[in-house]
Formats: sequence, C-alpha cells, structure tokens
Amino acid sequence: MSDDSVTAVILAAGEGRRLAPLTNRRPKPMVPVANRPLLEHVVEAVTGAGIDRILLVVGYEQERIRNHFGDGDDWGATIEYVEQSTQLGTGHAVLQAEPVVDGTFVVLNGDRIVDPSIVSRMRDRAVDGDLPAMTVTTAANPRQYGVVTIDGDRVTDIDEKPEGPVETNQINAGVYAFSPAVFDAIRETHATGELAITATLDDLAGREPLSAVRYDGRWLDVSNLWDLLTVNAGLIGEAGAANGPALRESVAVADDTALAGNVRVGPNVTIGGSTAIGSNATVEAGAVVENSVIFPDAVIGAGAVVQDAIVAGNARIGPNATIAGGPATIVVGDAVHHDVELGGVVGDNTAVGAGATLSDGAVVGDDVTADAGVVIDGRIESGADVRRG
Repeated sequence: MSDDSVTAVILAAGEGRRLAPLTNRRPKPMVPVANRPLLEHVVEAVTGAGIDRILLVVGYEQERIRNHFGDGDDWGATIEYVEQSTQLGTGHAVLQAEPVVDGTFVVLNGDRIVDPSIVSRMRDRAVDGDLPAMTVTTAANPRQYGVVTIDGDRVTDIDEKPEGPVETNQINAGVYAFSPAVFDAIRETHATGELAITATLDDLAGREPLSAVRYDGRWLDVSNLWDLLTVNAGLIGEAGAANGPALRESVAVADDTALAGNVRVGPNVTIGGSTAIGSNATVEAGAVVENSVIFPDAVIGAGAVVQDAIVAGNARIGPNATIAGGPATIVVGDAVHHDVELGGVVGDNTAVGAGATLSDGAVVGDDVTADAGVVIDGRIESGADVRRG
C-alpha cells in the first residue's frame, strides 16, 4: 500500500567525525556498506514500506547525496531536499522539514539500517494518529544509545548515553512518527549544546503520552569505524553473493562476498568472507582480502594481505603489504576501545608502500604516502609522509 499523505524525513546532514578519515570527503550516510551507501539502504526501507515521498535533510558534503539520489526516480520515489546548514542536532534537523512537510510524517536516521516492516508500522501510526510515537529495540550495550524507560506502551523517560549503570537494555531505535505539532515542541525544548530530538521527546514524555513501538528486527548502527565491518558482514550475509565479475579458476572466493561487476581480480587471489569490493577496484595476483570493505578504485597489490580492514577510494596497498587484522585497541576522542576487530583503515588517495605493515588497528588519513617496508601504528594525519627510519 502507498500512502501519499505520509512523508518520510531522513536525517542525512551529519559529518560523522568518528568515522574519519572516511568522512573527510563524503558525508557519513554516503559511506558504502555491501557496495552501496548506508543511505541507500535506508531509502530502500522507506520505499519498501510503501512511502513514495522522501525528504532528505542534508548539510555536510551534501552534493554527494544530491548527485547520487537526484529526484528519486531510480528508487520509485519523489525525493526532495532541505538543508541544515549548521549541524545543530537531530531536533534542529527535523525542524528544517517544517516548511515542506504537510501533515503527519515519519523520521529516520540516514545512517541506521532497519527493516521496511518497522517503517510500515510507523507509517500506519502516522495515518491513525496515535502520535507522537518512537521505536524501541534492545541492545547489548544500551549505554551507547538513548536508554528508554517504558510503562506499558508508553515511554516515560529517555536518558541519552547515560554515564552510570542502567536498569534496562531498551534503547531508542531512531524511527519516529510525528504530527506537525512536534515542530512547536522542538522550539520549546530548552537544551544545552546541540538540540537532539530525544530532548524534545523526553520533555513530551513528562507531559503527554509518548507511544513506544517495540521492534526486534534488523537494526544496524554505524557509530565507529569497526561498525562498518559488522554492518557490511550482516548485509552481505543476508543478500548472499552478488553477481560479480567472471573470475579465474585459480581465484578462491567465499560465498558471503559482494564484488562489483567491474572489479579486476588477478590469479591466485583469495577473497574471504564478509568482504565487499567496490566498483573499478583491483586485487592483484596472490593477494588475500578477508572481512574487509574495499571502496571503488582502490588497488590491493600483488601478494598483499588485507584482513579486517577498510580501504577507501583510490587508495593503493602496495605489493606484499600487510594489514594483519585481529583485535586492536583504538582511541576515538577521549574514549579507549579495547579488543576491537579492526585491522586498519586506509584513507582516500593514500599509497601504502610495498612490504609495509599496518598494526593494531592503525588509522591512516587521506593523501598519505607511506614508504616501502614501514610499520604504521596508531593514527596518521592526512597528507603525511611516513618514512623509514
């Protein structure tokens, strides 16, 4: 069923600094998983739910989004755009939709993948008028999200990324159904710093009914670099192997891979499971690539080993270079993350020399040149030269 009266507003204005360097040139929703941007998976959940009017709230590097999605014809939808020129939070982003939205609407995050079924349920809420409503799911690590307290089918409290212990594993799943009344409620919210939509909802929950819609389906969130590998693996596992290029008999390819049709693969290459290799990328003879996301136009040199890694656009991993994979300790801002499955990240247009090694979850920026044989640890700033000795 298509319901013309309900618009889907997708929040896609953010930069995604925790995903740097991958977001230095592209907005977070345009980072690819399973060879398609995160945002494309979200758009397809919306159209799969029978909603054919989509409003994208864009901001940072927005031309990447506008150029990819255009007017929405390729997705069987009408896509319009509004700009959030300064990223002041999700509540502020929703507010940008006010001049364009007429009637009830659903809101989704452009970097969080859900099933069409939950979008359908929230569309039905919007039609039926039991508003406002928010989706709630469970998480193994609830403190990383908005922890939600529920009484029956009503939300009574939302605690965004709480510091102390939590008594529930129920979290905000980030899909909402609203009437235009939410715009006034956002304006009336007094919050410090960025204005999150959850601050408005927490205010509302204390004054009027806020419906909780429970959801236990697919919920794939990308907050940190290593989440890309998890989400990529999940999506490839669901889809099965895509129709990739014709490969030589000496090439070994696992079933759960996604290879773009024009990928070039040399002889005696091994492509392990949970790997996506983007358009026009090259994997040279004897290389091993496993549990990795390889962006378009990247080159994996002959004999290189790339495991648990993300290699961005037009980057080159030299012959016999190694990204060994395995658990790493990674610092993101003030937070230290232990036992993270991330071998390494290589930014756009970076060249890693022959025989070089990335160790312990090294994160290499854009436009870096690393000499042959170097060992790269920690974070390397964009534009750096990494020399031997």
